[in-house]
Amino acid sequence: MVNQKKNDWNGLLLFLAPYLITPIVYIISLLPFWVLYRISDFINFIIFKIIGYRKDIIHTNLKNSFPNKSKSEINEIHKKFNRFFCDLIVETIKTLTISKKTGEKRCSFDDESVKLLDQLHKDHKKIILVLGHQGNWEIAGVGMNSQCKQQLYIIYHPLSNPYLNQLIIKMRTKLGNRLIPMKDVFRKMIGDRKNDEVSAVAFIADQTPPKDNAYWTTFLNQDTPVFWGTEIIASKLNYPVVYISISQAKRGYYNMTAEMLCENPKDTSKGEISEMHTKKLEKDIIKQPEIWLWSHRRWKHKRPAENA
Repeated sequence: MVNQKKNDWNGLLLFLAPYLITPIVYIISLLPFWVLYRISDFINFIIFKIIGYRKDIIHTNLKNSFPNKSKSEINEIHKKFNRFFCDLIVETIKTLTISKKTGEKRCSFDDESVKLLDQLHKDHKKIILVLGHQGNWEIAGVGMNSQCKQQLYIIYHPLSNPYLNQLIIKMRTKLGNRLIPMKDVFRKMIGDRKNDEVSAVAFIADQTPPKDNAYWTTFLNQDTPVFWGTEIIASKLNYPVVYISISQAKRGYYNMTAEMLCENPKDTSKGEISEMHTKKLEKDIIKQPEIWLWSHRRWKHKRPAENA
């Protein structure tokens, strides 16, 4: 009986949590950035100093990625990442109520990047954008929206909780961006290839695919599987692939550059596009390692023998 009541109570809490959390999240999103960063500092203290969130995973990822760095250098990157990770949380919440003007101020393209994207739009070319979990990709979506003439589509994983899923959808689409569930990407892009909309579909390509259906390469000194999706779709549709680099200028401010990675994907060999965008991201991470998502279990798979 006691266990039944406990289970019922836990079930009720799980059911109510989204309804209780959402109003708090909205209120937080209305706060100015300087207040958000005080909240971020507090979160940093709780989850990293007290709880030690994924401490071993982060440290192992850093140590394996930078074998030539000293213990003190690894610890310094770890410390800076912890701060960035908490900033990422509050900045992402801020996107619920952020304006286009503020988004562009916080994360913008340089002039050459705007020129490239404008020319592709003028040429009426649908394009694929490829980037990694480097910098704040959520605010980057707002910045792209305000500076790109293309209709921006963002690929996402729907959440299992429908209420929280709707919150994420609202966060990412409030300023005009559109979402495509990952499982529908290929069908959606094939279906849209002959319409007149000039689109840019953003692929975040550094997530972990199943080990038996991946392109394997060496990334940050480790055997790493890479999703085939970006390359397969780009080659099938022959859409130009543009690499998006995100760097942090200072706390809360990011710079983006857009670089033509591959203008005619159908002319590339198997694995070429995957290798290109992975190596571009690797260079960005080496340049500013503290703003990549080190808490992710990126290297949980071992390379299969047939790919060795």
